[in-house]
Amino acid sequence: MLQNLPIFSPHAWSRWFQTTTADAGDDLARVFLTSALVPLAIAWFLYIFFLRPKKVHPPLPPGPLGLPLVGNLPFLDPELHTYFSALAQTHGPILTLRLGNKIGVVITSPAAAREVLKDHDVIFANRDVTVAGREAAYGGSDIVWTPYGPEWRMLRKVCVREMLSNATLDSVYTLRRRELRRTINYIYSRVGSRVNVGEQMFLTVLNVITSMLWGGTVRGKDRGSLGAEFRQVVTEMTELVGKPNLSDFFPGLARFDLQGIREQMKGLAKRFDRIFDVMIDQRLRLDGQGGTTTESKDFLQVLLKLKDDGEAKTPLTMTHLKALLMDMVVGGTDTTSNTVEFAVAEMMNKPEVMRKAQQELETVVGKDNIVEEFHIHKLPYLYAIMKETLRLHPTLPLLVPHCPSETCIVGGYTIPKGARVFVNAWAIHRDPLIWENPLEFDPDRFLNSKWDYSGNDFHYFPFGSGRRICAGTAMAERMFMYALASIVHSFDWKLPEGEKLDVSEKFGIVLKKKIPLVAIPMPRLSDPGLYE
Repeated sequence: MLQNLPIFSPHAWSRWFQTTTADAGDDLARVFLTSALVPLAIAWFLYIFFLRPKKVHPPLPPGPLGLPLVGNLPFLDPELHTYFSALAQTHGPILTLRLGNKIGVVITSPAAAREVLKDHDVIFANRDVTVAGREAAYGGSDIVWTPYGPEWRMLRKVCVREMLSNATLDSVYTLRRRELRRTINYIYSRVGSRVNVGEQMFLTVLNVITSMLWGGTVRGKDRGSLGAEFRQVVTEMTELVGKPNLSDFFPGLARFDLQGIREQMKGLAKRFDRIFDVMIDQRLRLDGQGGTTTESKDFLQVLLKLKDDGEAKTPLTMTHLKALLMDMVVGGTDTTSNTVEFAVAEMMNKPEVMRKAQQELETVVGKDNIVEEFHIHKLPYLYAIMKETLRLHPTLPLLVPHCPSETCIVGGYTIPKGARVFVNAWAIHRDPLIWENPLEFDPDRFLNSKWDYSGNDFHYFPFGSGRRICAGTAMAERMFMYALASIVHSFDWKLPEGEKLDVSEKFGIVLKKKIPLVAIPMPRLSDPGLYE
């Protein structure tokens, strides 16, 4: 092999000697030089191809010591957002956890979050799909879990263009208004009695979303129990997705489902799947009978048409369609209703904030009128309350974990391909180096401020950032503002006798109040007819 290389060919040596030796006939010099240079050439060859040090990657981020095999799994606290925040105080803003066979990386600073969500956005645009997430989302076929690529871009386009655009949301305002009026009417019927605020907000959002999807709403005399039943299913699903699962950390054990999470999620998902099947079947029969007019289109009808007329390269399948329905029903209900519940609790906890909000509503809307959605853009203080609620209690405290498609350097550390990367937005939003009095609920900090939901500022990004930023931000903003304005304008709220207000949190992939807010409403409007 060596003689095939140019440096070892006889002609090359001949030319070299002709130009470097004073006496071409000096055999002794030729032998000497050959004896000296051949070993040097061989040594150079071995160094270049075998002995030269390979490029050394920086180390993994620091982190707590774990146990053999299981790593840090036995030490995980159920309240992961606060546990990760405490670890960051010791190990720094980028830290490593060994989670069985998985590497977990926790990001707890704006600078590191920017690198992950903006500078290396494409690399971190994938998800490490959990067993529970895969089971809930038809094999991970939804917009949350699908890998970044043509299929995901198709799903996001469908969501943003067909379902969640401002034009579409404007077109279904009457649905939102109808459901808010029904909620206000129900609460009015409960004046002086206990009302579970979170359940009522959940049922309101659920009715809006299902009306948008297929034109149906949850009805019945006992509205409270219906809300509780549906909310329980969604709550269990979001808790299972966020719960540490041995099957995720030791893939070889997944078939045994040791914690029963996959089986539980399968049972919950089937409950929704049966509803989807009924709705799809009814819609197909109605369309087949020519019973649909252009004015009565709902999202399901639009999705079914897209499925039939879809692109050949990345078609929208029935599986995708059901997965998107699941995203809307599960992802859009618990998130918004929990945030409204936190907001009302924080306002009740600080009566001066409640008074300022109600004064603003009286000025803009008036006590002789009801809130309409066009009012909400004239309510800067209420907007500040929404932003402060999302700062202190971000809907997804760790966002949805990201997963790098290749090994990457972040903050001078190596983040290996396939790691599960948690961005602790909850901790960043409470960082005393960023926020003054970070644990205090103070909407004034957002008045006339630069903060928005674009995800471009990594001190405040409650809806995430980059390619995987929440597709439903516009819908969430409208529902939150309209619902909060309506219930705060229409009623005063007080706690039942002898009870104390609690604003503590319970961790899940979706953050919720640890103790549900149960409060007693009292009417504020001048005319009882306004509650009808």
